[in-house]
This record gives sequence, structure tokens and C-alpha cells, in this order.
Amino acid sequence: MKVSVVICTYSADVYDHFCEAVESIRTQTYDDIELILVVDGNETLYDRVVEDYGHVSNVTTHCNDENVGLSGSRNNALEYVTGDVVALIDDDAVADERWVEELVTVYESTDAIAAGGRMTPRWVAGKPSFLPAEFYWLVGVNRPGFAEDGEEVRNTFGSNISFRTWVLDELGGFETQVGRQGEANLQAHETEFCARMREEYGRGVVYNADAEVGHKVFAYRTELRWLLERAFWQGYSKRAMETIVTEDSTDKETEFLGELLFDTVPSRLGSLARGPTVSKLLQFVMLFVLTGLVGVGYLYGLVKWRD
Repeated sequence: MKVSVVICTYSADVYDHFCEAVESIRTQTYDDIELILVVDGNETLYDRVVEDYGHVSNVTTHCNDENVGLSGSRNNALEYVTGDVVALIDDDAVADERWVEELVTVYESTDAIAAGGRMTPRWVAGKPSFLPAEFYWLVGVNRPGFAEDGEEVRNTFGSNISFRTWVLDELGGFETQVGRQGEANLQAHETEFCARMREEYGRGVVYNADAEVGHKVFAYRTELRWLLERAFWQGYSKRAMETIVTEDSTDKETEFLGELLFDTVPSRLGSLARGPTVSKLLQFVMLFVLTGLVGVGYLYGLVKWRD
């Protein structure tokens, strides 16, 4: 089984991190891999990528004529794919050396049409004491209790997800309206795609906890203001997605809210009662603040994305 790994990038500011992501794929334990590198409308950066990787076997490079965003870049990468499976990872992530091997294991042992794995944090500037683990998903990391190993879920993170190539082809790739572009915080293109995939085939993404990718959490992503804005735009993006996909795509969010109200809040209250600390109190407050902002973003999306 041949796997096509796609990495997209657009800014020279993260070039060193992009190179680390690339090298993590080049040193995989699985051999049958092709690597497709897409630069999003930055010719100067593309020249640098070609200089460093254009001569490497099993590596294909492409530069978009203009900035089209992450969704558009991944769609353009599909033109060069020759593998049976397409695996996606971001330019600020580092794959475990067995990542591709573990994804392939899912496809070879099941009839899965999509597989994904676990995102773990790499705290570049240290972990913020006020951020509750239940909201690690704001920084692209799995929250506790995300899924059981081998469970079929709606989607995993877009930096650790893969699909059989024919699925991407048949569904026409990713919806660019809900994909990240430049500095905009509009999210959820992989969620939208997986919702369409479930509509069409009645299938989700098989989760393999051993298919691990480390996500770098830079200093700005640990700042309170950024996290608050991120929560708002996540809520907005959920609404944007619902206008494109007819399926009720909020099941996971409803389940998450129920866990917060009936499991997390009582558990954290008990922990505070047993031994209150400043960080415990801050995290407890942030549970409600972040949940509220996701809701506000969703309500704003109701106005902006009317049916």
C-alpha cells in the first residue's frame, strides 16, 4: 500500500518547523511513501523548498499561483497523488516514526476508508496553567477521553488524518469556504469533509491512538486573548459547516457539552474542595468562559450563515 503524505506551507517564518515536519516523514519506519510539498502562493519560499527538497526522490513540490488557503492547497496536492492513501500533516507538527505504519495497519486490518491518530502537545513556550485539558482541542491537541483505540469517530484533527484516495476523488476534495487561509481563524474543513463522507458512505474515521503526531504549541497560542478568539471562531466555524452539510453535525459537540456539565464540572468541583489552588480555580472558570465563547461564535454564525 502506497501512502501519499501531504504537507502545505505558506510562511518563511515557520520554515525550520516545516523542515522538521518533512524530516519526520522522511525517517518513517514505513517505506512506500511519496511526499507532496505545497507552497501556498509564495514564490520566494517555494524556491527555497525546491533547493532543499527538489532533488530528493519520492518528493514532489508545487507552488500555488496565489494564496488559496489550506483547503485549496490540499486540493491542489491531489493532482500529484499516486498513492492508495493520502495522509495529511501540518507544517508545525512532527510525526512519530511509526505514524504512517500505524495508519496503514488500520487499512490492512479493517475495511476503513479513513484513519487518524492521536495529537499530543509540544509546548514550545510552556503549558498555560489556566487552560483546562478539556479544551486542548483549541490548540490542536486531543482532549482526555477523545476516543477509544479502534473507535470510528466523525473526524480526527486535520494534522493527523488520512483517507483512501478514491474517497477524496469521489467527494471532490475539501470545501474551501471553511478552510484556514492566511491568518484567518475560520476552521473545520476536515470536519466538513468527514461529515460529507459520512453522508455519502455512512462511514467515519477509525482512530488509532498509536498513530501519533506531536503538535507544536507556540507562545502566541498560549496567550489568553488568542485562546478566547479561537474559541469564538470555532463556534462560528461549526455554524458555517452546518450550512454546507445537511447532516446534523453537532452530535460530537452536544456529547462534549454533556460531558462538561455532568462529568467534568462535578469532578473539578470535588478537586477544588479537596485542595484548592490558583491553577485549579482558573481552569474551572475557563471551562465556562471558553464554552460560552464557542456558543457566542455559533450564534454569530447563525446571523452570518443563514440558510
